[in-house]
Amino acid sequence: MAIETTPFDMAEMLDSEDVIREYFAQVWADGDSSEIVRALGHIARTRGMARLAEDTGIGRVSLYKALSPNAHPRFDTILKVTRALGLNLTVSHT
Repeated sequence: MAIETTPFDMAEMLDSEDVIREYFAQVWADGDSSEIVRALGHIARTRGMARLAEDTGIGRVSLYKALSPNAHPRFDTILKVTRALGLNLTVSHT
């Protein structure tokens, strides 16, 4: 008897704005740039890539590439995406 499994998809877990904010805040606090890009990709898929493309002025295919694992998007792309997703990047003195 074979056990059937389904792949884990983080985007499916992001079911509310509070969860999205907490998830991104935690990833941001950890400071791993690859994980930050990956988290933005999960959030973008949750919200809809077509809408994000429209809001950022970046093509859908370019967004998928920029927010894929192992991608190294430009900082201006990160800023456009975070703003369009309603996420704020803040700076504080520690």
